[in-house]
Amino acid sequence: MIHKKFENCRLKYIIRYPEGFSVQKKYPFILFLHGAGTRGNDLDHLLANPYFSLTENHTEFPFVTVAPQCSADTWFDLWEHLEALAEEIVRLPYADTERIYLMGSSMGGYGTWQLAMSMPTLFAAIVPICGGGMYWNAGRLVNVPVWAFHGGKDPTVYVEESKKMVDAVNRAGGNAKLTVYPENGHDAWSDTYSNEEVFRWLLQQKKAGVAELSNKYDNAKKFG
Repeated sequence: MIHKKFENCRLKYIIRYPEGFSVQKKYPFILFLHGAGTRGNDLDHLLANPYFSLTENHTEFPFVTVAPQCSADTWFDLWEHLEALAEEIVRLPYADTERIYLMGSSMGGYGTWQLAMSMPTLFAAIVPICGGGMYWNAGRLVNVPVWAFHGGKDPTVYVEESKKMVDAVNRAGGNAKLTVYPENGHDAWSDTYSNEEVFRWLLQQKKAGVAELSNKYDNAKKFG
């Protein structure tokens, strides 16, 4: 697979293209958000992330991957730049805008939940791994299929964080499921990146029609 390095505003990022890539074709995209262990300013460090080595072993991997590197403490410190990068993907002539997906682990799992809630009309499906989020706002994902993953013995981010988010999406009428690896600690990503079924599931998801999104928490007397 072909990797190219870019820099946009404060974000450095890698684009990985599938074999036989042609700008004349349309491709599904994965926006990949790494965890805290891959922070920095060295894109070679990002290329060493298990996402790249494990997905390269797949029989077929038709996705274009866009992987930014967090040069700050958290993704939330670079939020405007992250949103701008997501919007830039949509404008690429070879992007299948009906099949843009979001995946991330740990710190990137939190970023995945939040970016999807911030931009729910952009993503066709998301895969948050050992993350969590503001479950009271999960109704914004009613049209975004979710497959979450977590280690049952995770001492860093408790599995309840994923359970709360998945339950909240489903209570709102969405379509979310959670796979728990019973014996895994914090590393729920290796098994997930290695599982070709996860990526086949992604390819089956296309962006749904946009429903009206309401905010149930805009009463200052009740919610501050």
